Amino acid sequence: MDFRRISILLVDHDPHTVKDLCRRLEGKGYQVDLVGDLESGLVRIASAVLDCVILDEGASNRNGFAALTQIRDLPDPPPVIYLTATDQSAVAIAALKAGAADYVVKDDKEQFIDHLDEAIRSAVMTMASRRRNAQAERDIRKARDWFEALAAERQVLMREVNHRVGNSLQLVAAFLHMQATSSTPETRVALGEANRRVLAIAQVHRRLYSSDDVQIVALHHYLRGLVDDIRQSADAEETASQLTLDADEVEFDPDRAVTIGIVGTELVINALKYAYPDGPGPIHVVLRRTNDANCRLTVTDVGVGGSGPSASPRAGIGRTIIKAMASKLAATVTYDSDQDGTRVTMVFPILDPAGTASA
Repeated sequence: MDFRRISILLVDHDPHTVKDLCRRLEGKGYQVDLVGDLESGLVRIASAVLDCVILDEGASNRNGFAALTQIRDLPDPPPVIYLTATDQSAVAIAALKAGAADYVVKDDKEQFIDHLDEAIRSAVMTMASRRRNAQAERDIRKARDWFEALAAERQVLMREVNHRVGNSLQLVAAFLHMQATSSTPETRVALGEANRRVLAIAQVHRRLYSSDDVQIVALHHYLRGLVDDIRQSADAEETASQLTLDADEVEFDPDRAVTIGIVGTELVINALKYAYPDGPGPIHVVLRRTNDANCRLTVTDVGVGGSGPSASPRAGIGRTIIKAMASKLAATVTYDSDQDGTRVTMVFPILDPAGTASA
């Protein structure tokens, strides 16, 4: 800091007695302006850019500490050095409490001007540092507010994107359903499965559109939505009524939630097609958070078991999808089948393969 450019206002009730003080301060390179009363000083402080004020305790007709308070209450006041003839600690403490940056005892000793010079430099440097910190805090708040506004705008845009994607996928699913109604039985089955797969993806986008956080999907709510969609698209009301879900509360990122949902959809489709050749039967979907590291998704039926096609993954697109999705999740899929039905279990980590934690 260039102390030669420091502008000082000296407020003293007797300007004639401080001319020597002004001269000596100017000799140190300060720019000194002099007023003889507090009222003039307040006007000058409010109207000019000053680096420091030196206030003599006799400059005010009122209490000198009250004068300090008046200056302190001005908008962005400069630091004030309080000049007093009393060498008492109580006076010093009172002055500092009233708002003085420092105080100096007036005397005729040679060290007085050096003490005053040191107090001025210290006060100006402290004020400059305080103002820099205040400006930095304002800049940080401004940047934070800008980023928060940007994040909020991004959330809105992401929700709108999810809304549009979800609507588009719903439209595709509707087209598949319409096409299935006028197709051969084999084609109708294939289009029905494609319809459920599209709905599995659309369901995530619907969840994200209505969520406050577009980066998190409540997996238990998502699976419930999938089960509801499968019920609505099932051919028989009895089949829909026997499809149940029991899920722990757990959250995942959207990509992994879709992957889990697609596997669950494929397993339910498989059970619907093959577990009960003589008519509908119960199918239970269970999601459990087994520990802090893993979750388990189980799809169970009480159908034909080991004698039926649902006992193991069938060749075709469904088996390919399950295998691909399990690999993406770093999951293991096991099939357990006996005379009491089939249980398919997928165990997958709560951490994705890249090490990112799900909520």
